[in-house]
Amino acid sequence: MVLVNSGHTFNYETENLCRVFYPLEKIETVNEDKDGERKIVTEKKDEKISVKISFGEEEKYLEKICEENADFELEIATLLFKCLSEITSYVPQWGLLTGVRPSKLMIKLAEEMGEEGARKYFREKLLVSDQKTNLAMNVASCEEKIISRSGEKSFSLYVSIPFCPTRCNYCSFVSHSIEKTKKLMSPYVDRLCEEIALTGGIAKELGLRLETVYFGGGTPTTLTAEQLEKLLDAVENNFDLSTCFEYTVEAGRPDTVTKEKLDVLKKKGVTRISINPQTFNDSVLENIGRRHTSEETLKAFSLAREAGFDNINMDLIAGLSGDTLESFSKTLDIVNRLSPENVTVHTLALKRSSNLAGDTEGLSSGILANEMINLSHEKLRENGFVPYYMYRQSKSLGNLENVGWCKISFECAYNIFMMEECHTILACGAGAVTKLKDPHSNVIERIFNFKYPYEYNDRLPELLERKKRILSFYSER
Repeated sequence: MVLVNSGHTFNYETENLCRVFYPLEKIETVNEDKDGERKIVTEKKDEKISVKISFGEEEKYLEKICEENADFELEIATLLFKCLSEITSYVPQWGLLTGVRPSKLMIKLAEEMGEEGARKYFREKLLVSDQKTNLAMNVASCEEKIISRSGEKSFSLYVSIPFCPTRCNYCSFVSHSIEKTKKLMSPYVDRLCEEIALTGGIAKELGLRLETVYFGGGTPTTLTAEQLEKLLDAVENNFDLSTCFEYTVEAGRPDTVTKEKLDVLKKKGVTRISINPQTFNDSVLENIGRRHTSEETLKAFSLAREAGFDNINMDLIAGLSGDTLESFSKTLDIVNRLSPENVTVHTLALKRSSNLAGDTEGLSSGILANEMINLSHEKLRENGFVPYYMYRQSKSLGNLENVGWCKISFECAYNIFMMEECHTILACGAGAVTKLKDPHSNVIERIFNFKYPYEYNDRLPELLERKKRILSFYSER
């Protein structure tokens, strides 16, 4: 598909809108006319804007005369959205919104124009449905309570473990199957302990206040119990945990969960873990490349309860290859019977760096994914869950969202701090990104770690030198 933007340079917004309607199609965006069998032309001439879609014999044209001081980016996006909706007979529920953080926008608008004004802007200007507007407002209200806990010296610690038993076909993270990278794991743990020690020293020198810790990946429980304990000891020995009120370790792959590992996590003060089925349909698990069964998920969850964990998250994905509305409904029923404290429902996203990007056969449609997401809202609310955080990904089926649900008072604060960028995240490990947040403004500066474990292992001294920027960042404030 060729997208021609003539007389303006609103390329980012127009391309993202086209991708909402055609997530699997390659889009070439240009600012001068170009031939193409499938072509969309948006044009601005003084106060006149127009959109023309030419898909072979299918054509659609809309135009509008705007006021001289109009927001032309919004006006062109609105016209393009209406044109695409008419030619596809599909109206995405998030309207013009293509950003990652709709709840953050809702918070900002509510501060500027009040709750009702923000709702009205979502519905009338951004063309967001009533359902999604209400979801954004509900999440925003919940997030504000958690954000208010964050102070000038607050920060969170993220620790990356980029190893998994196998690589799922939808995964776009820097995670590596242990079949290929097992020899890297032991030296990786040693290097990571060094980085944790340096980072902890910097935090102490600056007098920062640690509030949440999050071990993610990958799958942290791919490590042995001894390796996990070594890393948890490194955190305990180098950070003041007395102010930390939430400590999460992902145990996402049920086939990596053992009593020995759970006992180590519990002994070392971990308060929250994730055990992620994604689905309780075994044929779908096989389709996506996970080498565990539904039964193993049930056993892992039971082991975690026996170990004393009273704050467990479970991840689900709507739209997986081979899943149906009926089997997704059964998955929700099983999760509700288990009654974890958190359930995160993701919409499948077709990420460019995932294996799935090259093989989309059997995927659910955006319409079916939407039915699954709506069903999750219904069934989780019925069982006492409330939506507490949300984010969106590009190329997600139906342009839908990922929502974290929790039982009352079981919000994952780290998820909110990280997603809403309200305080500094100091990050350690391969692929990790430190986000330095100026406590007096919205300025954010990032420090990127080396992406791959072999690179991280070989070039740690360079990284440790780079992280000294944390000190100068705070001294400049």
